[in-house]
Amino acid sequence: MESRSSRLFATVAVLHLLLLAPRLAVAFNYADALAKSIIFFEGQRSGKLPPGNRMPWRADSGLTDGAQHNVDLVGGYYDAGDNVKFGLPMAFTTTMLAWSVTDFGKFMGAELPHARAAVRWGADYLLKAATATPGALYVQVGDPGRDHACWERPEDMDTPRGVYRVDASKPGSDVAGETAAALAASSVVFRRSDPAYSARLLHAAMAVFDFADRHRGSYSDSLSADVCPYYCSYSGYHDELLWAASWLHRASNNATYMTYVQAYGMQLGAGDDDYSFSWDDKRVATKVLLSRGFLRRKLQGLELYKSHSDSYICSLVPGTSSFQAGQYAPGGLIYKEGESNMQYVTTATFLVLAYAKYLKSGRATVSCGGRDVAPADLVALAKRQVDYILGKNPAGRSYMVGFGARYPQRAHHRGASMPSVRAHPGRIGCDGGFQYLHAAGANPNVLIGAVLGGPDAHDSFDDDRGNYAQSEPATYINAPLVGPLAFFAGTIKKYN
Repeated sequence: MESRSSRLFATVAVLHLLLLAPRLAVAFNYADALAKSIIFFEGQRSGKLPPGNRMPWRADSGLTDGAQHNVDLVGGYYDAGDNVKFGLPMAFTTTMLAWSVTDFGKFMGAELPHARAAVRWGADYLLKAATATPGALYVQVGDPGRDHACWERPEDMDTPRGVYRVDASKPGSDVAGETAAALAASSVVFRRSDPAYSARLLHAAMAVFDFADRHRGSYSDSLSADVCPYYCSYSGYHDELLWAASWLHRASNNATYMTYVQAYGMQLGAGDDDYSFSWDDKRVATKVLLSRGFLRRKLQGLELYKSHSDSYICSLVPGTSSFQAGQYAPGGLIYKEGESNMQYVTTATFLVLAYAKYLKSGRATVSCGGRDVAPADLVALAKRQVDYILGKNPAGRSYMVGFGARYPQRAHHRGASMPSVRAHPGRIGCDGGFQYLHAAGANPNVLIGAVLGGPDAHDSFDDDRGNYAQSEPATYINAPLVGPLAFFAGTIKKYN
């Protein structure tokens, strides 16, 4: 019988070939994928849609959000296939869109205005949520239990639009920290194109961070049943405080925030190695972001963050002593979780590519034990993840709706799965919509650019609307992919 060690060796050898060896050229149109990845956000918009919204089957929705509390909370994004506006993933989505534009905007070409518009749609809402009531931050609109008990178009929804907030008596340093990061990152995006708006965003970010740090606590404790199990802050709030301070330093260049990082970094998780990045856990992303300051500007006290960033990157690179083969499916896709795994693929891909950029600017490499890994190796690793998503995988399937010849037809998404209000003007009620959830056919509306939850640990995918773990899209899956798609769209001749 074959030994366990020999099987492990074979697995690692195959992954090494898949991830690092040269591959047959696949001519993906990264510019088209970039454009579609941004259009997706127009399908997730809540509120009064602007002229020219490029998802023609969508219409206005949630126009009275916040009214029962005398606040304007119209706008923002629905997180996934439902009609709730969850503050934590929305803020994370906005942060990642902003980081994509800030670091990779020069590769976006004609898509840059659309990418900025996607950032602004999220930032506008977060600005209202942060400034509507002094001493409070609005973090959710919609009753998730009631919403999930219905299958309704957002234009028809009549479930309770409850409003939830954190304040001094009910703290939420996690969601407030992420909101501060989103506003700060967005301020960088508009620094030159709209300086007045950028200044408003930065001012609000500073105030929200002060609130998050002054009134410490997790919103999962303060609002437990209303936010859990949907978007519990499992990692706590320390990571968001350090993340927000790091973004505020980048946005403002105010030494106060670097002093905060240096004084409280270890207390807030700087010494922890972590191997995933998501709307919940920002630890490794903060290390990569702070490494930029060390690699580009040689800021003192940030060497630790470069060291921990190296540890994370080395775990993804075959052939290094700390490579973790269990992080990959047999076909070469990064694999972390059974539910909505693609979110971990897109965040890892973003970090790998951003780190490659920072390393190159600092003329540095990744130190993986006795082996140095060059920025070009990281670009190749990121490209293989992007290519897998777009169709270079064992199934020969694109996991981006509307991209390629073969893509999923049954996204777990209320609006996409039901006739549009133009095709069916009559209201479709809470229970009446379930016939569309359970229908066998393809969705009548194409949710262009949506990247779905993706295949399982064995590269298998079930194109089934009821299988939300694999078929549901999310803003926080797409947002981290925008930057890598822009990079490869702008450098296609070099890396193909």
